[in-house]
Amino acid sequence: MKKYLQIHPADNILVALTDLNKGEEIDYKSEPFPLMNNIPQKHKFSVEKLEPGDNIKMYGVIVGKVMKPIDKGGLISTENVKHATSEYHGRTKEFHWHAPDVSRWKKTTFMGYHRSDGQVGVRNFWLVIPMVFCENRNMNVMKDAMLKELGYARPEVYRDVVKELVEAYRSGDNDFLIRSLDLPEKEAAESARHVFDHVDGIKFLIHEGGCGCTREDSNNLCALLAGYCNNPNVAGITVLSLGCQHAQVSILQDEIKKRNPSFDKPLLIFEQQKWGSEYKMLSQAMRKTFLGLMEVNKMKRRPAPLSKLTVGVKCGGSDGFSGISANPAVGHFSDLLVALGGKIVLAEFPELCGVEQEMIDRSVSDEVGERFSKLMKEYAKRATAVGSDLSMNPSPGNIRDGLVTDAIKSAGAARKGGSSPVVGALGYPEYATESGLNLLCTPGNDVEATTGMAAAGCSVQLFTTGLGTPTGNPVSAMVKIATNEALARRMPDIIDINAGTIITGNKTVEEVGEEIMEYVIHLASGEFDTKAMQLGQDDFIPWKRGISL
Repeated sequence: MKKYLQIHPADNILVALTDLNKGEEIDYKSEPFPLMNNIPQKHKFSVEKLEPGDNIKMYGVIVGKVMKPIDKGGLISTENVKHATSEYHGRTKEFHWHAPDVSRWKKTTFMGYHRSDGQVGVRNFWLVIPMVFCENRNMNVMKDAMLKELGYARPEVYRDVVKELVEAYRSGDNDFLIRSLDLPEKEAAESARHVFDHVDGIKFLIHEGGCGCTREDSNNLCALLAGYCNNPNVAGITVLSLGCQHAQVSILQDEIKKRNPSFDKPLLIFEQQKWGSEYKMLSQAMRKTFLGLMEVNKMKRRPAPLSKLTVGVKCGGSDGFSGISANPAVGHFSDLLVALGGKIVLAEFPELCGVEQEMIDRSVSDEVGERFSKLMKEYAKRATAVGSDLSMNPSPGNIRDGLVTDAIKSAGAARKGGSSPVVGALGYPEYATESGLNLLCTPGNDVEATTGMAAAGCSVQLFTTGLGTPTGNPVSAMVKIATNEALARRMPDIIDINAGTIITGNKTVEEVGEEIMEYVIHLASGEFDTKAMQLGQDDFIPWKRGISL
C-alpha cells in the first residue's frame, strides 16, 4: 500500500494514506525530504516551503491560503491555512468530453415500474403527505394503523429490549439488569408478510412546515411535495390538509401540473375543516387509500433501459479519503450512466465552492453556466445575510479527518459528478428533466439535500461517507458507500458498498465505479433493499430559507 498520494500534478500538498511519523523521509520527485510533523492518516502535508499569502492547491485548484509559515513536510491544518478559492465568471473554453466505454451495458435492462408519463420507478410506493404540521397527529394515527395491519411495520426489536428489562425489574431480578449490558445482540425478527405483493411500502412525509412561515417557504414546500408526487417510485398519494394553512392544496396541484401536465396518479385529498369529525375523515382516508393500494398492486415490473434511471449523488460525514476513493468511484458511475442516457443529480452547492469555474466551463451552453453562477452567488448572498459564510461548511468531524477548509471538501465532493457535461442548473426544488449531469441547488445538510434530490425525481441516491451517516429517504433508494475499510468493518449495518479497497490498492476507481453500476442495476430491479431501507431510515427535512412569522 502506498503511503501518500498526489492527486493532481499542480498540487503542492500530498495526502497521507496511512499515519506518517515526524522525521520519516518522503521520496517526492526523486528529491527526498523529512516530515516536520506527525501526519495523521487522511491529512495533508506540504511539498515545499510556504509563506503567508501563498495559495494551497489540491485537485489542481486553489483550496486555501497560507496564514502562517509552513515548512516543507509540514502538516496542513486550520492553524496555518484558511479557506480560499479562485474567482469565477463565464465560460472560458469549449468543453469536449470523452465518454467511457459502456458497450458492456448497452443492452442491459432493469425491471421497473413503468409510469404513464414515461418515467420508470425502481420501487412502487404509496405516499401520504400533510400540507401542514397541524395534520401530523392524524398522520401518525394513519401510519400506526396502516403499517402494522398491512405488514409494512418494522419488527419491534427495541420494544422487546425494554419489555425484557421491565419484566426483570418487576420480578426483582436486578442481576439481569446488569447482565443485560453484555448480552449478545439478537437477530431481528422478520417483518410480517405484506398484504399487497406489488406495493413496496406506504411512506408518510411528516414535517413541521406549511404555515407560520414565509409564503416563500410554504410555496417551496408545495413544490417539494409536488416533486415527491411526481417521483417515479410513487404510484399514488393521499393528502391530509387542515384547510386554512399557507400551503394550500391548490398550490400543490399547480406545482404538480408544472412538473407533469399529464399527471394521472391517484391523488386523494382530505381537508379536515370540511369533515364533521376526525374519525370520519381518517376512516374514509384509510378506506380510500386501501382501495387505491388495491389498484396499484396490479402493477408489475417490466424491463426498462438504464437510460430511465435518475440517480442522485451526495456525500455526508466526509473524511480525508472521500475525494480519492468513494467520490471519484461514484463519479465514474455517473459518467457511465450519462453515457447510457441516464440522469445524474449532484446537489450541495456549498460543496461546489471553489470548483465553480470548472462546472461553468463544463456547461453545455452559456445559459446553463450563467444559471449555475447566479444560483451559487444567490446562495452565498443568503448565507452572508444571516452572518454565515460558505467557508463555515466543514463540520468538526470533517476537520478532524483531514478536510480543513470548505474548498478542500468541495473539490473532493465535486468528483461525484464525474467528468461529463453539465446539462442543467436547477433551483430548489426543481425537477430534473434533461438526460446528463444536473446540478441541484441544495444545502450541504445531509437530509435537506437528499430530500431535495428525491423531489428532483431521483429514484436512487448514492451517498458516500467516511465517518458513517445513518440516513435514508422515504421514496428514493439510498445506497451508502464507505470511503475507507475501517468504516465498512465498524458500521456494517449501514454500509452497502466498500470503496476503501481503492485506498488499500486492491481495486481501482474504475473497478469500484463498475461495481456500483452492477449494484444499482440489481437494486433497481427489486432484487434486494439497501441497508437504509432495511433499517427504515425515511428521513425527510424540507429546506426552509425564510424566517418564521
